[in-house]
Amino acid sequence: MEKKTLILGVIGSDCHAVGNKILDYALTEAGFNVINIGVLSPQEDFINAAVETNADVIIVSSLYGHGEIDCRGIREKCDEAGLNDILLFVGGNIVVGKQNWDDVHRRFTAMGFNKVYPPGTSLETTIHDLKEALGLF
Repeated sequence: MEKKTLILGVIGSDCHAVGNKILDYALTEAGFNVINIGVLSPQEDFINAAVETNADVIIVSSLYGHGEIDCRGIREKCDEAGLNDILLFVGGNIVVGKQNWDDVHRRFTAMGFNKVYPPGTSLETTIHDLKEALGLF
């Protein structure tokens, strides 16, 4: 079976590289083809990489709390680029302060994200959800 391709990166002005490297390693070990665009990445870098590699999933990471601002409009830009069926996952410390998680989840889902993860989500959970969403079970 062909490996599924994931675009992984840290969005916006966020330069938190350690978690990005851990995700890259774990997802690669789980059998995915990971295209890691690194840190300080604008939406366009995620989308361009997905178009160029015919990716199945975009995984957006954000730890500095401004993920909600950085992620606005990404689903629409994906659709404009012909990525109507691409899965969008987001996780980390994606909002500032201690906000009600149900409200945060609802806002990101409304932005078009298929999976929204709170801080502290295990790698196993993410890998399981990716395999399930991609029909790899």
